[in-house]
Formats: sequence, structure tokens, C-alpha cells
Amino acid sequence: MIHPTAIIEPGAKLGNNVSVGPYSYIGNDVVIGDDCKIESHVVIKGPSEIGSGNHIFQFASVGEACQDKKYKDEPTKLIIGDNNVIRECATIHRGTIQDQGVTIIGSNNLFMAYTHVAHDAVIGSNVIFANNASVAGHVHIGDWVILAGNSGVHQFCKVGSHAFVGMYSGVNQDVPPFVTTTGTPARPVAINTEGLKRRGFESDEIMATRRAYKTLFRKGLKLDEAIAALQDEAQQFPAVQQMLDFIATSERGLVR
Repeated sequence: MIHPTAIIEPGAKLGNNVSVGPYSYIGNDVVIGDDCKIESHVVIKGPSEIGSGNHIFQFASVGEACQDKKYKDEPTKLIIGDNNVIRECATIHRGTIQDQGVTIIGSNNLFMAYTHVAHDAVIGSNVIFANNASVAGHVHIGDWVILAGNSGVHQFCKVGSHAFVGMYSGVNQDVPPFVTTTGTPARPVAINTEGLKRRGFESDEIMATRRAYKTLFRKGLKLDEAIAALQDEAQQFPAVQQMLDFIATSERGLVR
């Protein structure tokens, strides 16, 4: 299961049924769960905790020190959940002491080739990063988000669950749940209706998010006016309440 050319440092801990391909390197303070498959020429450094069933493809760099110039080799961490696919040349960095000191990735995510997760990012589960999609430091990405090819998210921004960020988009403010954005800077264009259908949302819930979208972005209301106008809908539909809860925690303001 371990190719003879792979280097496994003594401080690394590998679970059951873990395979490591030719010329890969696994450093000290790395914990890898059961049934993971590490292809050739992969570098994994620690402190990092990687769950079970993950598949990491060739030339990926996982758990490396971050690119923040303030970083001075402090013992920060990377935590990755289960059943993620990390494709060729993806880069995922540990956290910094300027935040919570940890980069966190959930489960069942797909990181396509050349994608990048910077320091202190928090990535949910069932997320797709298409080729060359990147998030900067301190970014939060909710569950079921899709970042299309060559898209990017600015430092400290948040993207809500089930949102869709279009190809070549540059996100520099927060994207509410369920919203589709496009352009640089990214602007809202619709609700991610097709994605919600695929994930089993009821039609009345989807229609409620569409009405909420129009209230927030198309009626020319100030944000506090739009929030007030959505209170009744929020009591009837959890998805609308989720949008309002996200807005209440936004620090960079919403894409407009």
C-alpha cells in the first residue's frame, strides 16, 4: 500500500487501508484516516488531520504553511473531513494565529485541478471548486456551494449555502444563501433554482427564495427596508429565514 519511493516521516499516523503512491511525502504531525488514497508526488505537511475516504491526486500540496507574510512558522493546523476529492495541483494551507489558527474543510467536497484554499478558510460540505477556483484567507464557504472555473473570493468574504458563483467571477462582498452571482466584481443575477431542485427543495420554498431575492436586489429598497419586508415570509419559509440570518452576520456587506 506504501510505494517504496514514498517518504513517511516517523511522526505521521496513517489509518487502515491507506495507500501512498510513488514519491509522495507525508510529514510529521499528519494524521490520515482509514481508506484514503494518496497518489504520486503528493506533499502533505502538518499539523494536519485528514479524515477517512479521501482521495488526493498527484502534485497536490496539502497542509503547507500559508502565504501570508505575517506568518512566522507558528504551529497552526489544517482539518479535513471525509470523502473529499482533491485533484491535481490543488493547494490547501494551514491557518494563522491572526485567526483561529486552523483551516477547516468539511466532507464530500470536490476540489478540481489548480484550486486553492488559503489560510483560515472554513469550507462546508458538498462543495465544488471547479478548475482554478480560489478563496483567499479567512473566507467562509457554506454547504453545497459551487465556485465555477477561475472564480475567486476576496479575503474575509462569506458565501452562503447553496449559492453559485459563476465562471471568472470576482467576489468582494458576501453572497447570501441560494444566490447566483457573476462578473467582476460579482453581482447577483438570480436564485440558484436548478441547484435547489436537485437537492429536493419544495417548489413553494424555491418560490419564496425567489421573492426574497427580488425584494433584496430588485425593488430598490434599502437593506433594512428589504429585511423588514421579508419578516412574514421568513416565519413561513426556513430558507428565507436562513437568508436573513446570513445578512445579519455579514460584515463586508452584500453583493449588489
